[in-house]
Amino acid sequence: MLPRGRPRALGAAALLLLLLLLGFLLFGGDLGCERREPGGRAGAPGCFPGPLMPRVPPDGRLRRAAALDGDPGAGPGDHNRSDCGPQPPPPPKCELLHVAIVCAGHNSSRDVITLVKSMLFYRKNPLHLHLVTDAVARNILETLFHTWMVPAVRVSFYHADQLKPQVSWIPNKHYSGLYGLMKLVLPSALPAELARVIVLDTDVTFASDISELWALFAHFSDTQAIGLVENQSDWYLGNLWKNHRPWPALGRGFNTGVILLRLDRLRQAGWEQMWRLTARRELLSLPATSLADQDIFNAVIKEHPGLVQRLPCVWNVQLSDHTLAERCYSEASDLKVIHWNSPKKLRVKNKHVEFFRNFYLTFLEYDGNLLRRELFVCPSQPPPGAEQLQQALAQLDEEDPCFEFRQQQLTVHRVHVTFLPHEPPPPRPHDVTLVAQLSMDRLQMLEALCRHWPGPMSLALYLTDAEAQQFLHFVEASPVLAARQDVAYHVVYREGPLYPVNQLRNVALAQALTPYVFLSDIDFLPAYSLYDYLRASIEQLGLGSRRKAALVVPAFETLRYRFSFPHSKVELLALLDAGTLYTFRNMSSWCCPRPSPSICPTLQAWTSPASAPAPPIVTASRPSRTNSTRTCPATMGLLPSNTSQPCSSPRALPEAEAGPALPLILALGRHQGNLPSAIPAI
Repeated sequence: MLPRGRPRALGAAALLLLLLLLGFLLFGGDLGCERREPGGRAGAPGCFPGPLMPRVPPDGRLRRAAALDGDPGAGPGDHNRSDCGPQPPPPPKCELLHVAIVCAGHNSSRDVITLVKSMLFYRKNPLHLHLVTDAVARNILETLFHTWMVPAVRVSFYHADQLKPQVSWIPNKHYSGLYGLMKLVLPSALPAELARVIVLDTDVTFASDISELWALFAHFSDTQAIGLVENQSDWYLGNLWKNHRPWPALGRGFNTGVILLRLDRLRQAGWEQMWRLTARRELLSLPATSLADQDIFNAVIKEHPGLVQRLPCVWNVQLSDHTLAERCYSEASDLKVIHWNSPKKLRVKNKHVEFFRNFYLTFLEYDGNLLRRELFVCPSQPPPGAEQLQQALAQLDEEDPCFEFRQQQLTVHRVHVTFLPHEPPPPRPHDVTLVAQLSMDRLQMLEALCRHWPGPMSLALYLTDAEAQQFLHFVEASPVLAARQDVAYHVVYREGPLYPVNQLRNVALAQALTPYVFLSDIDFLPAYSLYDYLRASIEQLGLGSRRKAALVVPAFETLRYRFSFPHSKVELLALLDAGTLYTFRNMSSWCCPRPSPSICPTLQAWTSPASAPAPPIVTASRPSRTNSTRTCPATMGLLPSNTSQPCSSPRALPEAEAGPALPLILALGRHQGNLPSAIPAI
């Protein structure tokens, strides 16, 4: 006889087994997928828990809607699902992966940096970046990658201007302009020996190792040459609004933000003639492309469907205005690439956009210095200059009292020139650029400086990656700064505890585009008329015929911030008579820097002739900096942060000495490249 309660327990167990069986039948075994560890140790290789977001429970209504819309991704076993099936084998451990990106302008260059950060964060293979750029983007990115010095990364540049004639005949309404069509000509623009390449838009962010995407080339059949993710909106179905007439596409069409290209097969198939004939035929009935190269790719695939290999949707999660991407990521176990394919970018409306935005901001503000890590398992050529730098660092004496300063002198800082959009001034023979450098705590000086100096400026800022984004928002929120397109801002990314004043000054100097520069401290506000006065003085004195010259500009400094400044010498003297205290900073080493006094004769002081107007007064104000001294040799041009202890310099000069109003020597020199590093900054 069974004990009391045993039948009830057996019944409950039977009911539980029945529920488990029903669940397995309903969900096709997918429930087990979410519990498997990376590497598929539960018996299904390549089945991962979602690294980006928790799994959204399947919505029956969403599945039915997808089926009614004819979404190929709605059916079981489709390529657009991230199922627990066998994954393609990864590429060989040290295979070089090739990535092509089209980039033009200042804003697009900033986007490329975030994209590259996300790739470098996850990558395990050497990379070769093929960048098709205009002159602006090339200047920015060449400087950036040269100073970034990331191991196992090669960069090749291709002139976009040389490719423009091949696509300029195509009417295009897309906001990217001609550059949005240049992916069409990559098979002919890239080296003939290059057989495979991943092509990326600048507005994508990786959430996985790019080698997994490269491995999908193994899924291509013998005839397939283009790997694409299906378009995640109804754009090519033509039902978004009344009279919407898109370009022809196969089903829902494909998005070209992420492309796998078999370049060798496209060349053999006559790709150039293929897309040109298709585009010309469609333009007979359509006024222009709306989505740039994507429209033409889809029209070609409509005619030649055997060219395309469908990629899983997780490799291009599209956050457009009319996105249906939730059908992808609500069913996926992990996401691989996020694509901000809307003109609104991060401001696009989506119920999960806050999560995706935070993920993007993680890489936007990530310290790029941390990505200078080597791939120790893969032998690769070190970046240019890396070996010499390591040798110089190894020769430093750690017992030297100035070891930190000498080490900092050898540090190669990442440099992002023209961080914001910049319109160079029109060339004028006597024009002058104000050159200065600053850190985050001096941003409040920029608006006043823009009001006082109407001419071009070149400013170097010493910032972290996160501070660079704060600076960007600061400029965008300021009507004064946003209105000035002739101010060039150059970000030198912070590394180490010291402030590299000479490097900052030289970066700003190198980017000045006028014949003359006016070197100034960021705390000095020039008189409102100084810009015009200097240009007039250069012309009257005939300095244009001289190789080196300097103008002495009288300047005064206060120990506190003032919000009104004297406009003339008379007003200044009246303030002095009233007992206002001004200070003079000892600048005796500026003209004759130690230890090379021979430099001094190259800078000649000029005095204005009697006919010249009286020079305006340069006024300045700064908070009191007590116990601050110059440290170490002046040749290093380095100042410690928040320290009062000199390294070892018997001639350390006080930052400011109280005294009567005396002139402070500033320099206006004809721009001939960087000044000698021995000259300390003002």
